[in-house]
Amino acid sequence: MLALLLTLPLCALPRSGSLGPEPKAPAAVRRVVTLAPSLTDVVLALGEGTRLVGVSRFDEQPEVAELPRVGGFSDPSVEAVVRLRPDLVLCSPGPGNRRAVETLAGMGVPVRLYPLEDVEGVLVALREVGGLLGRAAEGERLARGLEAARARVREEAAGKPRPRVLVVYGFEPLVAAGPGSFADELLRDAGGLNVLAPPAGAWVTLPVERSMALKPDLVINAAEPDTGSQKLRSLPGLKEARWEAVAGKELLYPGPRLAKGWETVRRMVAAVRPSEGQGVTKGE
Repeated sequence: MLALLLTLPLCALPRSGSLGPEPKAPAAVRRVVTLAPSLTDVVLALGEGTRLVGVSRFDEQPEVAELPRVGGFSDPSVEAVVRLRPDLVLCSPGPGNRRAVETLAGMGVPVRLYPLEDVEGVLVALREVGGLLGRAAEGERLARGLEAARARVREEAAGKPRPRVLVVYGFEPLVAAGPGSFADELLRDAGGLNVLAPPAGAWVTLPVERSMALKPDLVINAAEPDTGSQKLRSLPGLKEARWEAVAGKELLYPGPRLAKGWETVRRMVAAVRPSEGQGVTKGE
């Protein structure tokens, strides 16, 4: 999963839309293959899980447990996808899967691209995939639900103290969410300040010494699996911080789970007390 996140900002294909032949009319879309768990979540949230005929090897949703796997985000198998005779393939573009996706399009397989790098990308996917599957009203309802959830968490965070936060996605090496990532968006909405600022990228590999120097008030552990948090928690600059672990996958897959992601991050940010923090600032 960490490898998938690290490739998301490096899209080499068009940001969204079709690649090659346009998909068939929504009424004709009966067989769908998804190449990322977030896109599987979109189809399931729309109530159209029965149309799924293949998913990536990263998919762990119980609804698709028995479905064929067509490879990973960065290495989808063209042969496995074609064998399933899809009417539509949903893909998050990245440099690792460019050749495979272009090959599928060249063979006449309808492919739609949804980067899902940020909240806006998720809203676009919900609305557009909803339309493709004949569920436009449901896609609109889900998108508006996310917009309302975002507005609520922003309102709740307004004027409150803004702790400095490090959001960790891996420990060996140490990888954190930087500006431009969907996690950074959620964090800012929820009233936190990312300790990583521009020109840092969306997903940053940090030397341990630098993480200590950042002196966060809060460390959100979104790593899966957690292979090294205990060692870091004892280090100067990090041991003074409040540490919170994400129990679910709402910070791993940017999709319909974003509503829970905002709720989770806001709860963690709100739990930081000025006496715990090393640099908590007053909310704007």
